[in-house]
Amino acid sequence: MPTPRYDPISRALHWLTAIAATIAFILGPGGFGRLMHDGVDPATRLDIVWHESLGLLVFAMTLLRLLWVALRPGKPHFEMPMWMRVPALLVHGALWALLLVLPLTALLALGSESHPLTLLGGVRVDQLPWIAGSPLGEAADWGDVHGVLGDALMWLAGLHALAALYHHFARKDGVLASMLPWRLK
Repeated sequence: MPTPRYDPISRALHWLTAIAATIAFILGPGGFGRLMHDGVDPATRLDIVWHESLGLLVFAMTLLRLLWVALRPGKPHFEMPMWMRVPALLVHGALWALLLVLPLTALLALGSESHPLTLLGGVRVDQLPWIAGSPLGEAADWGDVHGVLGDALMWLAGLHALAALYHHFARKDGVLASMLPWRLK
Protein backbone atom coordinates (compact mmCIF):
# COMPACT_ATOMS: atom_id res chain seq x y z
CA MET A 1 0.00 0.00 0.00
CA PRO A 2 1.47 3.39 -0.94
CA THR A 3 2.43 5.71 1.90
CA PRO A 4 3.03 9.48 1.87
CA ARG A 5 6.71 9.05 2.87
CA TYR A 6 9.53 6.65 2.28
CA ASP A 7 10.41 4.48 5.25
CA PRO A 8 13.20 5.66 7.60
CA ILE A 9 15.74 3.15 6.27
CA SER A 10 15.19 4.24 2.65
CA ARG A 11 15.48 7.90 3.62
CA ALA A 12 18.64 7.33 5.69
CA LEU A 13 20.37 5.29 2.98
CA HIS A 14 19.39 7.84 0.31
CA TRP A 15 20.85 10.80 2.20
CA LEU A 16 23.95 8.96 3.45
CA THR A 17 24.69 7.84 -0.11
CA ALA A 18 24.14 11.36 -1.45
CA ILE A 19 26.43 12.90 1.17
CA ALA A 20 29.17 10.27 0.77
CA ALA A 21 29.09 10.50 -3.04
CA THR A 22 29.24 14.30 -2.97
CA ILE A 23 32.17 14.38 -0.55
CA ALA A 24 33.97 11.69 -2.58
CA PHE A 25 33.46 13.81 -5.71
CA ILE A 26 34.79 16.95 -4.02
CA LEU A 27 37.84 15.08 -2.74
CA GLY A 28 38.42 13.32 -6.05
CA PRO A 29 42.06 13.94 -6.81
CA GLY A 30 42.61 15.61 -10.14
CA GLY A 31 45.56 14.11 -11.97
CA PHE A 32 45.62 11.02 -9.74
CA GLY A 33 47.53 8.95 -12.30
CA ARG A 34 50.10 11.72 -12.79
CA LEU A 35 50.66 11.92 -9.04
CA MET A 36 51.26 8.17 -8.85
CA HIS A 37 53.60 8.22 -11.85
CA ASP A 38 55.53 11.03 -10.11
CA GLY A 39 56.05 8.70 -7.14
CA VAL A 40 53.44 10.12 -4.74
CA ASP A 41 52.28 7.47 -2.29
CA PRO A 42 48.47 7.75 -2.17
CA ALA A 43 48.49 6.77 1.50
CA THR A 44 50.15 10.13 2.21
CA ARG A 45 47.27 12.04 0.64
CA LEU A 46 44.18 12.23 2.85
CA ASP A 47 42.06 13.38 -0.09
CA ILE A 48 42.87 10.17 -1.95
CA VAL A 49 42.36 7.94 1.09
CA TRP A 50 38.99 9.55 1.86
CA HIS A 51 37.95 9.51 -1.82
CA GLU A 52 38.67 5.79 -2.17
CA SER A 53 37.13 4.91 1.20
CA LEU A 54 33.97 6.89 0.48
CA GLY A 55 33.76 5.38 -2.99
CA LEU A 56 33.69 1.87 -1.55
CA LEU A 57 31.20 3.01 1.09
CA VAL A 58 28.93 4.37 -1.66
CA PHE A 59 29.19 1.02 -3.48
CA ALA A 60 28.33 -0.94 -0.32
CA MET A 61 25.43 1.36 0.54
CA THR A 62 24.11 1.13 -3.02
CA LEU A 63 24.11 -2.67 -2.82
CA LEU A 64 22.37 -2.44 0.56
CA ARG A 65 19.84 0.02 -0.86
CA LEU A 66 19.06 -2.31 -3.76
CA LEU A 67 18.50 -5.16 -1.32
CA TRP A 68 16.28 -2.90 0.80
CA VAL A 69 14.27 -1.81 -2.28
CA ALA A 70 13.43 -5.49 -2.83
CA LEU A 71 12.40 -6.00 0.82
CA ARG A 72 11.00 -2.68 2.02
CA PRO A 73 7.37 -1.94 2.72
CA GLY A 74 5.36 0.06 0.19
CA LYS A 75 6.74 3.25 -1.26
CA PRO A 76 4.96 6.50 -2.03
CA HIS A 77 3.22 6.82 -5.36
CA PHE A 78 2.62 10.18 -6.98
CA GLU A 79 0.40 10.87 -9.94
CA MET A 80 2.26 12.64 -12.70
CA PRO A 81 1.99 12.85 -16.46
CA MET A 82 3.93 10.38 -18.60
CA TRP A 83 6.23 13.16 -19.86
CA MET A 84 7.46 13.50 -16.26
CA ARG A 85 7.34 9.84 -15.25
CA VAL A 86 9.55 8.52 -18.09
CA PRO A 87 12.43 11.00 -17.57
CA ALA A 88 12.20 10.41 -13.80
CA LEU A 89 12.58 6.65 -14.33
CA LEU A 90 15.48 7.19 -16.74
CA VAL A 91 17.32 9.54 -14.36
CA HIS A 92 16.76 7.21 -11.41
CA GLY A 93 18.01 4.25 -13.46
CA ALA A 94 21.08 6.18 -14.56
CA LEU A 95 21.82 7.27 -10.97
CA TRP A 96 21.61 3.67 -9.74
CA ALA A 97 23.84 2.47 -12.59
CA LEU A 98 26.43 5.17 -11.96
CA LEU A 99 26.49 4.48 -8.21
CA LEU A 100 27.35 0.86 -9.03
CA VAL A 101 29.68 1.39 -11.99
CA LEU A 102 31.78 4.28 -10.63
CA PRO A 103 33.51 2.25 -7.90
CA LEU A 104 34.14 -0.55 -10.40
CA THR A 105 35.78 1.87 -12.86
CA ALA A 106 37.93 3.14 -10.00
CA LEU A 107 39.13 -0.39 -9.26
CA LEU A 108 39.77 -0.94 -12.97
CA ALA A 109 41.77 2.30 -13.10
CA LEU A 110 43.85 1.36 -10.06
CA GLY A 111 44.43 -2.20 -11.21
CA SER A 112 45.27 -1.38 -14.82
CA GLU A 113 47.77 1.28 -13.73
CA SER A 114 49.18 -0.87 -10.88
CA HIS A 115 48.26 1.74 -8.28
CA PRO A 116 47.38 0.70 -4.72
CA LEU A 117 43.93 1.00 -3.20
CA THR A 118 44.36 3.00 0.01
CA LEU A 119 41.62 3.19 2.60
CA LEU A 120 41.03 4.69 6.01
CA GLY A 121 42.52 2.78 8.92
CA GLY A 122 45.75 2.11 7.02
CA VAL A 123 44.16 -0.55 4.80
CA ARG A 124 46.13 -0.89 1.61
CA VAL A 125 45.84 -3.26 -1.31
CA ASP A 126 49.02 -2.83 -3.32
CA GLN A 127 47.98 -4.78 -6.39
CA LEU A 128 44.79 -5.88 -8.05
CA PRO A 129 46.36 -8.68 -10.12
CA TRP A 130 43.10 -9.90 -11.66
CA ILE A 131 42.85 -6.52 -13.41
CA ALA A 132 46.47 -5.72 -14.30
CA GLY A 133 47.18 -6.95 -17.82
CA SER A 134 43.66 -8.35 -18.29
CA PRO A 135 41.74 -7.56 -21.49
CA LEU A 136 39.18 -5.63 -19.43
CA GLY A 137 41.91 -3.64 -17.68
CA GLU A 138 43.39 -2.70 -21.04
CA ALA A 139 40.05 -1.93 -22.72
CA ALA A 140 39.99 1.77 -21.79
CA ASP A 141 41.71 4.51 -19.86
CA TRP A 142 39.63 3.71 -16.78
CA GLY A 143 40.81 6.79 -14.91
CA ASP A 144 39.32 8.99 -17.65
CA VAL A 145 36.15 6.89 -17.72
CA HIS A 146 35.86 7.21 -13.94
CA GLY A 147 36.25 10.99 -14.14
CA VAL A 148 33.61 11.38 -16.86
CA LEU A 149 31.17 9.12 -15.01
CA GLY A 150 31.79 11.00 -11.75
CA ASP A 151 30.92 14.26 -13.50
CA ALA A 152 27.82 12.61 -15.00
CA LEU A 153 26.73 11.42 -11.55
CA MET A 154 26.96 14.92 -10.13
CA TRP A 155 25.08 16.46 -13.07
CA LEU A 156 22.30 13.88 -12.81
CA ALA A 157 22.14 14.26 -9.03
CA GLY A 158 21.79 18.01 -9.53
CA LEU A 159 19.02 17.46 -12.08
CA HIS A 160 17.36 15.06 -9.61
CA ALA A 161 17.53 17.71 -6.86
CA LEU A 162 16.15 20.41 -9.17
CA ALA A 163 13.25 18.13 -10.11
CA ALA A 164 12.52 17.51 -6.42
CA LEU A 165 12.47 21.28 -5.82
CA TYR A 166 10.17 21.75 -8.83
CA HIS A 167 7.80 19.15 -7.37
CA HIS A 168 7.87 20.90 -4.01
CA PHE A 169 7.48 24.52 -5.07
CA ALA A 170 5.58 24.30 -8.37
CA ARG A 171 3.53 21.10 -8.17
CA LYS A 172 3.23 20.96 -4.35
CA ASP A 173 2.75 17.20 -4.63
CA GLY A 174 4.81 15.88 -1.70
CA VAL A 175 7.57 14.24 -3.76
CA LEU A 176 10.37 16.10 -1.97
CA ALA A 177 8.73 15.75 1.44
CA SER A 178 8.49 11.98 0.97
CA MET A 179 12.29 11.63 1.06
CA LEU A 180 13.30 14.36 3.51
CA PRO A 181 14.60 13.13 6.87
CA TRP A 182 12.25 15.54 8.64
CA ARG A 183 8.59 16.33 8.13
CA LEU A 184 7.64 19.53 6.34
CA LYS A 185 4.79 21.51 7.81
